[in-house]
Amino acid sequence: MKKTYPMAFVTAPGRIEYQDRTLPNLHTKGVLVKVKAVSICGGDLHIFKGKHPTAPLPVPIGHELSGEVIKIGKNVSKVREGDRITIEPVVTCGQCSFCQSGEYSLCTHISFQYRKGQGGFTPYFVVDEKFAHRLPRNISFEEGALIEPLAVSVHAVRKGAVQLGQTAAIFGAGPIGLMVLLLTKLSGSGEVFVVDLKDFRLEKAKDLGACEAINSSRQDSVEYILNRTGQLGVDRAYEAVGIERTLVDSLKALKNGGKSIVVGIFEDNDIQIPANIFVQKEVALIGSQGGYRMDFHIALKLIGSSDLKLGDIITHTLPLSELQKAFELLLDPNSNVIKAVIQMD
Repeated sequence: MKKTYPMAFVTAPGRIEYQDRTLPNLHTKGVLVKVKAVSICGGDLHIFKGKHPTAPLPVPIGHELSGEVIKIGKNVSKVREGDRITIEPVVTCGQCSFCQSGEYSLCTHISFQYRKGQGGFTPYFVVDEKFAHRLPRNISFEEGALIEPLAVSVHAVRKGAVQLGQTAAIFGAGPIGLMVLLLTKLSGSGEVFVVDLKDFRLEKAKDLGACEAINSSRQDSVEYILNRTGQLGVDRAYEAVGIERTLVDSLKALKNGGKSIVVGIFEDNDIQIPANIFVQKEVALIGSQGGYRMDFHIALKLIGSSDLKLGDIITHTLPLSELQKAFELLLDPNSNVIKAVIQMD
């Protein structure tokens, strides 16, 4: 008889339910993972609200995870049983020109495990060996669950091509925004401004190296940044919220010739931006979808060899039995949650 196990789905806005799944037979390059820790992504929150633009309900949730290899296919050579790993949750076609040239992060048919019916809030996860990566020995399973969002942040910072001494502004002090902060500082940036609505997140940004933490509910963040930079603006801006106001502000805060990198997911696709700013200031708006291919490898190297402490961003750890509570906490404006990690039994 085939083994069945539960997997968490969002079946309606605000409701998480578990559905039984059947453990599939491993293909020759397959890896079966016993899930140990899963962090809740901003994308999961969009799904929980029923507002993710590319994941209509019902859909499984959870793609930032780590675990232990418990079984491998007969042709697997990259990992062994007992290895501690993190998972690159991307699904690619392997056939398009981008995949054939090694740039699978640009795959014309790119998708993700949760969109293909496999979420991370479950005891078992099956992945192709090429997307299974060993964790450095000094990294916990909880920190390992943050490698995927770290890779997303690596991709964004690489897109921005931050140079030594350049200034930056980060709009949004959630997990991605804070990781972008850590990486821009690691890249040798000068002053980094962080903008958010919540004081506890701004305090964390200050602790992690922001020169200024600006609460945009109390002051005009663009005016403040311009005043602090002699009306020049910043070299790089990162939009890590996904709303019209922060996207427009990220453009307005740029100096002439600057770049704004968009990382946030927009629930509202119909927004307005001042088009003439691109001509008048010769600024660039750059999209940054995910952190795959080399970004994942860079993230693993950084976490294994630098002073990058992902644990500083984790504010809450909860058991799987409190998954619904964890999502509700993250959406509660009065809670002080930045990153929540679910520890699997």
